Amino acid sequence: MAREIKFRAWNKNLREYIDINNIVVDPINGDVVDLGGYELLEVNHEAVLEQYTGLKDKNGVEIYEGDIVEVKSHLYKDIIGIVKFWEFNSSFVVIKNSKEFNIPTNLSATMDGFKSYEVIGNIHKNPELLEE
Repeated sequence: MAREIKFRAWNKNLREYIDINNIVVDPINGDVVDLGGYELLEVNHEAVLEQYTGLKDKNGVEIYEGDIVEVKSHLYKDIIGIVKFWEFNSSFVVIKNSKEFNIPTNLSATMDGFKSYEVIGNIHKNPELLEE
């Protein structure tokens, strides 16, 4: 089964997510257009695109890039980290930033029941969740 491809967009100026039903991504240059106000938002300047991972957390909440998740593990210490796309192996990972190291955890591990993930916030509204 193919992963559903969809995005959400954070408007940096308004400090809120744009209604997903009102945005279009220009396939040529990647600009995000808010159709509600017919305004052009430049990606990386005014809008941040975040891709859906194709997975849901233990509560059925869709997991996107930029989400802050709590990872519960039976073998390792639980972590709180941010969801990012890891180009090294073309997968979504959870990264915990600390002074010592980053912990990449492949999100597909949720399928085998080894780990559970719960979305507890996102990088835009809850950056304090990543503080140690």
